[in-house]
Amino acid sequence: MRLELPALPENAALVRVAVGCLAAQLEFTLAEIEEIRVAASEAFSNAVLHAYPGSPPGDRSVTVEARLENGLLEVSVADRGVGIADLEQARRPSYTTLPDRMGLGFVFMETFMDEVTVRTSVGSGTRVVLRKRPAGRGPAETPDEVPSEGSGG
Repeated sequence: MRLELPALPENAALVRVAVGCLAAQLEFTLAEIEEIRVAASEAFSNAVLHAYPGSPPGDRSVTVEARLENGLLEVSVADRGVGIADLEQARRPSYTTLPDRMGLGFVFMETFMDEVTVRTSVGSGTRVVLRKRPAGRGPAETPDEVPSEGSGG
């Protein structure tokens, strides 16, 4: 899936729905799907809020890509904005450059996903990649390899 969306706050809802529908194709629980939806919308919202300061709302875009591969969901959210000058500081809980925000976007992403990778370059933009497998599923495990109840003995 690939979406190129105007950098508008209301498009976070579309990201939540689209990524949630894709995640539902794997064996995620409803709680896991909700966590994935929150993490993806936080990544999108961060891009909307921070990537394009001074640009008119919706004048620039954010790209959301998601794929399912070998039981893994991967969601990428990328902008071509100002980048993050101090990534370590930006990932700290409660850090924000906007006084009306709580600074918990990265906290939610890192809490709800198995892996969060951030690549950023000042003046060139940021890409956040979120990865998650359904709980109880190892990297090489397939449904045929899961032992059934009552087997053995």
